Amino acid sequence: MAFAWPEGKRCAVSLSFDDARPSQLDAGVPLFAEYGVHASFYVLPCNVEKRIEDWRAAAAAGHELGNHTMSHPCSGNFAFSRENALEGYTLARMERELLECNRCIETLCGVTPHTFAYPCGQTYVGRGPDTRSYVPLVAKHFLAGRGFPNECANAPAFMDLAQSAGCSFDQLPFDALRKMIETAGGEGGWLVLAGHDIGGEDRHQTVHTDALRALCEFAMHPANGIWMDTVSNVASYIREWQEHER
Repeated sequence: MAFAWPEGKRCAVSLSFDDARPSQLDAGVPLFAEYGVHASFYVLPCNVEKRIEDWRAAAAAGHELGNHTMSHPCSGNFAFSRENALEGYTLARMERELLECNRCIETLCGVTPHTFAYPCGQTYVGRGPDTRSYVPLVAKHFLAGRGFPNECANAPAFMDLAQSAGCSFDQLPFDALRKMIETAGGEGGWLVLAGHDIGGEDRHQTVHTDALRALCEFAMHPANGIWMDTVSNVASYIREWQEHER
């Protein structure tokens, strides 16, 4: 049986944001409430602690709180991660960090993370002959793992949910976002957009508020045939179809 989206939709779109930055609460959550949009927020517990009540309210409103590790380890080629580099991690250490992040989010906000976003989009630990993928750990503990930055939408009938493609939409104008959605629609794909801050200023790692508003209006219009929902909800639909077909 060929894959089909529910209610005859052409494609699915998920909005995701990393790090639990304040602008996501201040600019994003109120905007999403206007359109009935639910987004996925991949949070760092240290940032959630600064505004626990606001993050609890976001979760209660239907937004997804996902796992983004405790300490955001990336390659030591990034200066900010030099002292917490993936090259120095083992699989056991990464698994402990994933589980600890889950525990903290559950304690702070009362929700269990079901999906994960790879910090910096990097999926390995170690170096040289000792390099190991931690994708299997993500597959073991989560419904889906979101990458970053990727270049295409996901093909639901084929994709590996533990390596779901996430396309950056920081600083992109709506015209560019619309083209990405139309491409996904033509292919029946799942476009996962990944951003960071939300605001009106043209700053690094910022999704422009006007582009985000236009995107929500476009995606939520019934005539456009788009299912906009959290990563977890869309991934659950895909997994059920994949398991049935395989």
